[in-house]
Amino acid sequence: MISAILLGAGESKRMTVNKLSLPWGRETIFEHCFNTLLRSTAKEIIVVLNPENEGMKRHFEERSASTTKKVKVIFNPYYKRGMSTSIHKGLQVIDPRSEGILISLGDQPLLKTRTINVLLRAFREGKGEIIVPSFQSMKGHPVIFHRKYEKELLKLRGDTGGKPVLVKHPERIKTVSVRSEGVVKDIDTREEYQKALRIRRGRDEKRNSSKNG
Repeated sequence: MISAILLGAGESKRMTVNKLSLPWGRETIFEHCFNTLLRSTAKEIIVVLNPENEGMKRHFEERSASTTKKVKVIFNPYYKRGMSTSIHKGLQVIDPRSEGILISLGDQPLLKTRTINVLLRAFREGKGEIIVPSFQSMKGHPVIFHRKYEKELLKLRGDTGGKPVLVKHPERIKTVSVRSEGVVKDIDTREEYQKALRIRRGRDEKRNSSKNG
């Protein structure tokens, strides 16, 4: 069993608005990232929000009501201390039966469900204790950690993800090459948001052209 922790408690310091609430089609960026995970083969999804986004909790609970997946929505009152605190909060409620921990960013709307499933399959097949995606030799997210690294993840401090664990255990990493650039595209600025929207429009036009052709 693999549990996914979706990080959505950041402050969006490099933008003047909460980037996760920006429109992405009929959804927000964060809602889209959640739904992408929900369609994957991960058995549990833990959504970490900051207390200011309490109104979003009902949406995620209602969206997951029609599925058999476990969805937990928790709040991180310490989010101003950095990303590591959200990882800690997610780990506190993770299913004890989980063997893998997928850490997913809430600002990667170009990430595809099939890409997540490729990473999940690589972990289940025992190809590595830590699974890292790469696109054109660039490493990205989400990353899957074996449960044995939970204690090390709990020792993370400040605004950092799992990089210190990766640096410490390079021999345990399996890098999985994927065809989607979504693993290396997150949104930190207005320019990146506009670029991501253009990529999305290009995908939609290509898809519609294929259907009509």
